Amino acid sequence: MTYDLVIFDFDGTLADSGDWFMTATNQAADRFGFRRMSRPEFDELRSKGNHEIIAHMGVPFWKLPAIAAFMRRQAEAHASEIRLFAGVEPMLASLKAAGARIAIVSSNRETVVRTALGDNARHIDHFGCGASLFGKALHFRRLLKATSVAPGRALSIGDEARDIEAARDCGIAAGSVGWGYADPGFLRSLGPDLFFAKVEDISATLARTGG
Repeated sequence: MTYDLVIFDFDGTLADSGDWFMTATNQAADRFGFRRMSRPEFDELRSKGNHEIIAHMGVPFWKLPAIAAFMRRQAEAHASEIRLFAGVEPMLASLKAAGARIAIVSSNRETVVRTALGDNARHIDHFGCGASLFGKALHFRRLLKATSVAPGRALSIGDEARDIEAARDCGIAAGSVGWGYADPGFLRSLGPDLFFAKVEDISATLARTGG
């Protein structure tokens, strides 16, 4: 394996939850008094960073914890409706067979992630769930300590700018995917260490000798 520890984001990276996320966000907008999004506006925001998105939607930062809690409850209520992207199952199995430790760090609760994963949960060694919007770096550091993996031997894979930022904050490699929430061109402009255009590119790139 190129890396000893591979840390996945969940929504938009492993789980195809974009449509659910847009619906839940608009429900949160009605509840907490910020802007609803149309589909064109949602797509336009894919080329923005998280701070820009929050400002565009008019969300006060002090409301973020309550909004996040609401979104987690919504996800828990609809966990059975969340599906994995095509190719995720064999990709996880391939990484595991190659000797990788696999972790998931998500803002969702572990029960939601496990429900969506189904039998694939057996491939996951560590769950770091309930992360705050900008709190992934803390979970990354906890994982490095728990696994005794050096930062240079760990890789984070996600679909947003904040995933890259959290990885860099911890000194681990940042991988980005081209099928999630953020626009692929925008993510490439941030200079991730690795970019995966297709799900199968992950195992093809990582599950090899050397590194």
